[in-house]
Amino acid sequence: MKTSHQDAAPQAAPIVQLAGGLDQPGRSASMRGPGMAEALAQEMARLERARAFAEPLLAGQRLDTGEDALDHAAGVASILRAIGASPSLLAAVYLVYVGEYLNKPEDVIGKAFGASYASLVAATRKLVQIQRNARDALVDEDMRAEQTERVRKMLLAFSRDLRVVLVRLASRLQTLRYYAQSKRDCPLVLARESLHVFAPLANRLGIWQIKWELEDLSFRFLEPEQYKAIARMLDEKRIEREQVVEQARQRLSAQLREQGIPALVQGRPKHLYSIWKKMRGKQLDFSGVFDLRALRVIVPTVPDCYAALGLVHERYRPLPEEFDDYIAKPKPNGYQSLHTVVYDEQGRSLEIQIRTQAMHEHAEHGVAAHWAYKEAGTKGYAGVSAAGDFEAQVAEARKAVLRQLLAWERDFSGEASTTGFDDRIYVFTPQAAIVELPAGATPVDFAYTLHTDLGHRCRGARVDGAMVPLNTALHSGQTVEVVAAKEGGPSMDWLNPELGYLRSSRAKAKVRAWFNALAQQQTIARGRELVEKLLQREGRTAMKLEDLASQLGFKSADALFDVVGKDEYSLRNIEQLLRPADTVPQPDDQIALRKPRSEAPTGKGGVLVVGVESLLTTLARCCKPAPPDAIGGYVTKGKGVAVHRADCSSFRQIAGRHPERVISVAWGQPSGEKAPVYPVDVAVEALDRQGLLRDISEVFAKEKTNVIGVNTQTVRGTAWMTFTVEVSDSARLSQVLAAVAQVPGVRAARRR
Repeated sequence: MKTSHQDAAPQAAPIVQLAGGLDQPGRSASMRGPGMAEALAQEMARLERARAFAEPLLAGQRLDTGEDALDHAAGVASILRAIGASPSLLAAVYLVYVGEYLNKPEDVIGKAFGASYASLVAATRKLVQIQRNARDALVDEDMRAEQTERVRKMLLAFSRDLRVVLVRLASRLQTLRYYAQSKRDCPLVLARESLHVFAPLANRLGIWQIKWELEDLSFRFLEPEQYKAIARMLDEKRIEREQVVEQARQRLSAQLREQGIPALVQGRPKHLYSIWKKMRGKQLDFSGVFDLRALRVIVPTVPDCYAALGLVHERYRPLPEEFDDYIAKPKPNGYQSLHTVVYDEQGRSLEIQIRTQAMHEHAEHGVAAHWAYKEAGTKGYAGVSAAGDFEAQVAEARKAVLRQLLAWERDFSGEASTTGFDDRIYVFTPQAAIVELPAGATPVDFAYTLHTDLGHRCRGARVDGAMVPLNTALHSGQTVEVVAAKEGGPSMDWLNPELGYLRSSRAKAKVRAWFNALAQQQTIARGRELVEKLLQREGRTAMKLEDLASQLGFKSADALFDVVGKDEYSLRNIEQLLRPADTVPQPDDQIALRKPRSEAPTGKGGVLVVGVESLLTTLARCCKPAPPDAIGGYVTKGKGVAVHRADCSSFRQIAGRHPERVISVAWGQPSGEKAPVYPVDVAVEALDRQGLLRDISEVFAKEKTNVIGVNTQTVRGTAWMTFTVEVSDSARLSQVLAAVAQVPGVRAARRR
């Protein structure tokens, strides 16, 4: 029988054989004593019981990697034991894998071993299944990087129980060991995930032993030729290098002893992946890698570290550019050590690391060096009751690990945020592609994340094969399938927060955009109907609507219909365009004259035609002249003299074509007590807002300026307004416009 655990393997030799349980190097004295000895005995008994429970169920079973299930569980336990894990965590390993062969494993394990173990089993099994599905997802190569990134985020999402992280790291290493020892080809997607997800996580947690072995094994499968080449170069020089290192070790040990510095000096292995990475990153050949020969010096105290460094630099020639003080400035994962490169008497490079025993424990085992993986009552793991200093130390250690996990997240995301992992969930499509959603997201959010149109047409959903309401909150690891109509749109209920259909702000914006577009379509349809009716009344149905919109200054006919449908653009503007004789006089056509108002006199009371008496005059609508504007006259056919402002573009055009019709005119003196008034157009550009028209109208009223006409048009938040006002003197108008320009939102106010 095969299981869904693709990350697994037969037992391999442990990295370092250390005593399991609490009493390990680096443990605080407060964590030892009769009470803790009794607790340790209970844990060992629990480990034996878990192993006895699992062995008959795991024996003879094969994981889908080909590994023996019992050997894989034992190998994972051995790896965790080597980095200082307690018997409680080792017991959990066996229970995680036996869960595949039980009906309702969480219930069975919960009753037999407690809720803490049951939750670990549930979380780890789900994460393994998710990662397996992610690797098997039908995505192209361009999507692989994104898929790997989501696997990393899912690992973080499941890290509320920090045991899950350690079990997954050890399980992945055990699987890579299996492929290496059995000389089988490791799936590349698994090797890539190991190198780009699991090794960086081990590095951030400071678990050096797991980190370097994950890197080397992944490198072996991903770059086999490069791996073999570097391994061959190392083997060719191995005997000579080992002799040099041993001689240097003995010599440095004796020198430190002579100076009274207690120290343990070891040869330090160099890892193939780090050699290849350094050669590639610094463009070096093999001979340029300084730390092929390396020593590690372990001393009791920090002052001893610097004393040993002083002796090394005194007896050997140092390379200044290769010195790093990670004690004064630790690495982000808490690693501390002094690194230096020196030349021996024969001129050969030798890297030396100097650190305390505590620093060494942290460098080798990372968080495992100071975290007992225990629970104090219900606050931790494994059911061991503890109090006082031990409980406080466990709490602080868990906080430290969480901070490192958060920092690992920032390493990849580049964000400075310190938020936790509870704000995101990761679910699957039926094709096993991973979809990232905000916590509490629903199937509707899921549909809109896949495609906007799918979200609009979403009518139902299946979660893990079962139909659920559309406002059901999703959880990490679930597979979601959307049931969609062939056509249609969203429901207005989806925007009601009390009904809980949408959590994603992106999905909410898409639903609002759909309804806004629907409302705009209705507005455009209404505007089109009004414009087409006007064209029918004017007998201009043959006119192209796009041409009409262009002549009115709109980019498209729909833009015109939109403002007409909103009652933001007067149809009178279209009428004026369709009746050009009303606004721009043509030389061969009769000018349609407005019936003179009593306040706008003609003849001697208004405009005088030089040399001619009692000649009919009218003020041109195109420029609306008013005293004291410079004016000129143009003789029309049968309709008297049209009076224009001298700077009127229309007047200049017709005068240029027919100069013989131009006649001199001048403003007359008012004959009555009441001064005549003249209509003048004022253009205002402003930022559209509520109450804008009211505020401008109040300014005109305050300035005692009569408004006889208003046209407004709003385009993309800008209001274009034309006011027709009556003035007796255009010079007075500048004061009025200055007051209008002070209205909030007004950008410009000028006479047209």
